[in-house]
Amino acid sequence: MNVETLREYCLAKRSVTEGFPFGETVLVFKVMDKIFLLVSLDASPLQFNAKCEPSKAIELREEYSAIEPGYHMNKQHWNTVIVDGTVPVKLLKQMIDDSYDLVVQSLPKKLREGLLK
Repeated sequence: MNVETLREYCLAKRSVTEGFPFGETVLVFKVMDKIFLLVSLDASPLQFNAKCEPSKAIELREEYSAIEPGYHMNKQHWNTVIVDGTVPVKLLKQMIDDSYDLVVQSLPKKLREGLLK
């Protein structure tokens, strides 16, 4: 997975926007103005931060050395994923999906219902 593939995957989700609120090297994806993914554009290999259910975050960190506690984020709820080829693409996409879903679930009911229309 490269940055363009990751970007296209995120933007294909309902009500997702992208921007650079933290400077030109951090691409941020939001759903209904809530961050669900951050991508470091100057990191090599590619890295991104994704929200994760706390117990699942620990499991993933134990299984994959390329998944670490979220850099500059709440380490209980966020992982930093280094896209170095050791984490399967299917799992990378699942982590993006889970992050998006967690943020959507945290939205007020009225906003969640608006997403489904």
